[in-house]
Amino acid sequence: MKPIRAATAAMLTLAFVAGALQFSAPVSAQAGARSCTTPITSAPTARMTVSAKSTSFGRVLSVGSGVNAGCSLYVLTSDTLRALTFGLAAFGCSNGPNPIGQPCDSVLWPALLTKGAPIAGPGVDRSLLGTVIRSDVVSGASVQQVTYAGLPLYRFFLDETPGQTDGANLFDPVTSPAGTWYLVEPDRGRPAPGQLQMRAETVSGSDVLAASMDNHFSLLPHGNFPVYTLSNNHGQACQRFCALLWQPVLTSERPAAGKGVDEHALGVVVRPDGTRQVTYHGKPLYLFVNDAYIPGVAGTQSINGAGAVTPWGVFNTIPLS
Repeated sequence: MKPIRAATAAMLTLAFVAGALQFSAPVSAQAGARSCTTPITSAPTARMTVSAKSTSFGRVLSVGSGVNAGCSLYVLTSDTLRALTFGLAAFGCSNGPNPIGQPCDSVLWPALLTKGAPIAGPGVDRSLLGTVIRSDVVSGASVQQVTYAGLPLYRFFLDETPGQTDGANLFDPVTSPAGTWYLVEPDRGRPAPGQLQMRAETVSGSDVLAASMDNHFSLLPHGNFPVYTLSNNHGQACQRFCALLWQPVLTSERPAAGKGVDEHALGVVVRPDGTRQVTYHGKPLYLFVNDAYIPGVAGTQSINGAGAVTPWGVFNTIPLS
C-alpha cells in the first residue's frame, strides 16, 4: 500500500465523514425512504424485530421493523470483554471521545434499540435474542439495546440503504478497545466473515502475510493487515482475554489466496466457539489490535506485534519472499 501524508489524509477522511453525516439527514427525511444512516436521537417507542437476509457473506441478521428495516446488523468483537468481566467493562462502542469526534453508539454505529422484548423474524433464533440496558446512547434516558447470542447489535452509518454491508469485517481502531465489526449468522449468532482472502503485503519495509479486511469500507477498502502465529499454539492456546488482543483471523469457508500466497498452505481450524480460524502451514493466524488503523484518522499501517512475548507465547509475523 502506498504511503499517504497524514495531514492530507486526515483532511480528506474527516471531510468524507462530515459529508456522510450531512447526507444522512435529507435521505431519512424523504417521505417513505428507508435509510441506514439515521442517527439515534430519542428513546425507542416499540418492540424491535430482528430478521435475516441473504448477502454475499451468507445469511445475516438485519433490522426487521421500523424506518431502518432491511439495514445490516453488526457485532463488535471487543464487546466480548463485557461478558468476560460480568458486565463490569464499558461497551466498546460508546458515547466517549474518539478520533472522529462523533459518538460511536448513536451516530457512527447506531445501537439497535427496543422498547420491550425484541421480536424474532423469519430465520431468527428467538432464544438468542436478548437486551442490555444502556445509559450512554440517548441523553438522560436508560434504553434497551437488542443483543444476539449475548453481544449488542448495531447498524453502520455508511450503510446508506438496506442491503449494504460497508461495515463488514471492519478492523476498527476508533472503538475502545479496538475490535472488528462482523455481520452475524442467524443460526448460532457467530460472526459471518464470508470468504477471507490472504495476501502478500509490504508493511514497514517487510514482505509479510496479511489478511484482507474492511471489505466494503469506503475509507480503506480491502485493507491489508499483517497476521501473526503463536509460538506454542496449534489451535486452542489463544482464547478469552488473549483473543481480545490477538483476534483470530476468521473465515466462513476455505480462505482465498491472493498474489504471492501459497494456496496449498492455507487451511482452517474450528475454534471451541464454532468459528473457523484461518491457518498457514497448519498454524492458526491472528490479528493484533494495535495494528488496526484508518488512514488519517487513527494509526498507520504498521507491524506492532512482531516478537511480542505474552503469557500465551511469542507472536510473530510470517515473512514472504
